Amino acid sequence: MIDSQPIPDVTNADVDRVVAREFPAEQRARVWSVLREYGSEKWHPEVDRVRLAALKLAAGNLERLRLQIGVAKMDFRDIIAAAEYPGYMEHIPPSGDVPSHKRARVIRDDWEQYEQWLTRHAPPEES
Repeated sequence: MIDSQPIPDVTNADVDRVVAREFPAEQRARVWSVLREYGSEKWHPEVDRVRLAALKLAAGNLERLRLQIGVAKMDFRDIIAAAEYPGYMEHIPPSGDVPSHKRARVIRDDWEQYEQWLTRHAPPEES
């Protein structure tokens, strides 16, 4: 039974792949410009993980990406939680007072949805 939330092990290659999957070629330079706003300070932790969280929450929308990176610069944990653990944030109270089987199910479901999102392939480009 899962009783703690998994932490994704991601790389800059993952970020690059997701940028290419989520945004059209003509927007990618701007997307990278926005993404680089996080990680520009020494105190910005887990740069690739946070950038992926912002990309997930942006869902291919450049303005939403700007918003998420702004949130990350204030407190990166807010977008990590929303992107990686949405079910936990919605269904598990801050006290954590829920049956262990329900907690385990929510954690498992969150992990599965994150992995599916991360490993999803881009649709074929039209010619």
